[in-house]
Amino acid sequence: MYTASRALYRYKARIPARSYLSLFTPLPSSTILLRAMSDSSRTKSDSEWQAILSPEQFRVLRQKGTERPGTGKYEKTKADGVYTCAACETPLYKSTTKFDSGCGWPAFFDAIPGAVSRHEDSSFGMTRIEITCTACGGHLGHVFKGEGFKNPIDERHCVNSVSLNFVDENGQVDKSS
Repeated sequence: MYTASRALYRYKARIPARSYLSLFTPLPSSTILLRAMSDSSRTKSDSEWQAILSPEQFRVLRQKGTERPGTGKYEKTKADGVYTCAACETPLYKSTTKFDSGCGWPAFFDAIPGAVSRHEDSSFGMTRIEITCTACGGHLGHVFKGEGFKNPIDERHCVNSVSLNFVDENGQVDKSS
């Protein structure tokens, strides 16, 4: 049984440890998201975001930038745990949905229900599906469909590593971006 609640409270995450634990034990996903979104500090001005994010995190998460392929720390990560938003710590992806796509960024085939929002992105002369953190609106990356990957829904969430933190199954939080 997953027992990381004390470690997560020591970390003083903005989301109660039960939210992380619920990713490993049954709890309605709407409860997770409502807890994450109930923190009013998640709506911040650009200057507030700049004070808490690194310059690269601010460029990607708030200005919809993209990190260079192959440079992100989570592209090759194989550990069991949960990937959270680097801006607001909302749980976004379980490691069980991560796969090696060879694209140069971490790839997931599905998000935690309700944690990631989709928007049409018509920048750079093409139409793509942008994905953002539902709780804080931070830019995560893009979704691509029908590429023939052998996953349950044939989708690839191509996510910038700098948009993520990782909480391993022992509750240890990796925030070093």
